[in-house]
Amino acid sequence: MSDLDKALADIVAIRSQIARASAFQGYGPAALAATGGLALLTALAQHAWLDGAAPEPVAFLLTWVAVAFVSSAIIGAEMLARSRRHHSGLADAMILNAVEQFLPAGAVGALLALVMGRVSPENLWMMPGLWQILVSLGIFASLRSLPRGVVLAGAWYLVAGLVVLMVGSETHVLSPWAMGLPFTIGQFLLAAILQRASGEKDA
Repeated sequence: MSDLDKALADIVAIRSQIARASAFQGYGPAALAATGGLALLTALAQHAWLDGAAPEPVAFLLTWVAVAFVSSAIIGAEMLARSRRHHSGLADAMILNAVEQFLPAGAVGALLALVMGRVSPENLWMMPGLWQILVSLGIFASLRSLPRGVVLAGAWYLVAGLVVLMVGSETHVLSPWAMGLPFTIGQFLLAAILQRASGEKDA
């Protein structure tokens, strides 16, 4: 390796280290609140559509998978814009670091739903609670680069997921509110925490 290649590699390593040690400002309160609103609208729509009937598990969960993709796109678009504005030259490294922190939990959630849907569809009622627990793990994994108050949102998702599992164990029936309410409250809580943290930083 030439001296130039070594110097470039060192620069990349230093930038990555700085990104890991810096507070990430790419998550925007507006996008997180929008995804909370989307979760609420989806729950209301499913509740009206089902009209008291038990939902078909695969269709029910696929709806929420679609909501998750739309939510990720909303958060991702604002993340790109805010990162360019707040982190300038470190934006790409900061975004990659944030994705790496949350990606394992998201990937496990997708694979878990796929496997359970194929080999144990009668247990799909567990997915809302398990997804909420995995979101909490993703938030906890991201704590070192986010405001400390975000731990409250991680705790909310953990407790909500456990409660949803306990309640669902009595009926084994999927409920729009078992998905909608925890995610609506959780996303609005995240938005409020980040908004307050950005206000304190500006002050």
